[in-house]
Amino acid sequence: MHSSETLTDKEPGTGVHPLRMLLILIIVSIIMMFAAFTSGYIVRREEGNWLEFDLPSGLLINTVVIALSSASMQWAWFSARKDNVRQVQIGMLITFALGLIFLVGQWNVWGDLVANKVYFGGTDSNPSGSFTYVLMGVHAFHLITGLVFLVITLGRSLQYKVHSRQMLAISNCTIYWHFLGGLWLYLYLFLLLNH
Repeated sequence: MHSSETLTDKEPGTGVHPLRMLLILIIVSIIMMFAAFTSGYIVRREEGNWLEFDLPSGLLINTVVIALSSASMQWAWFSARKDNVRQVQIGMLITFALGLIFLVGQWNVWGDLVANKVYFGGTDSNPSGSFTYVLMGVHAFHLITGLVFLVITLGRSLQYKVHSRQMLAISNCTIYWHFLGGLWLYLYLFLLLNH
């Protein structure tokens, strides 16, 4: 067993594995970034010159897709706890596929926004549209990093390095994926309530 894979190896003074601590720091920094974006959104909206537009219905579909991906990721984690490596792999493959569907869905939503003359930047744009693109785009970037993390963890499971005695990789992957799902839910509700 690799020393980096056991939760018994802890960062001195924190009681947390260094990779878990790194994940926590990444999540905190992402939260701070989106707090700044959403605060900027509210402040800029109050200044006027703000175009109101209907959110594409695809955003609701994407929200359901990412919620389902969170459920399949949790199933993979539970399967790892039970040493059912095959179900771990199936759960992560389902999560990966749903993550790709979510990204394609977001791309289609961008197409809907453009079709409704909501643009990012340029002379034809309005700050409301630009903020919407930024919120969705930066989240999509982080979801891509989640997909990379998922592929790495899936690779470890194919080498039988993900099971009840080596839970760190899949636990970190599950935490990050749930965080991305929760972050999207927050952004979706934020956009709904502020349109």
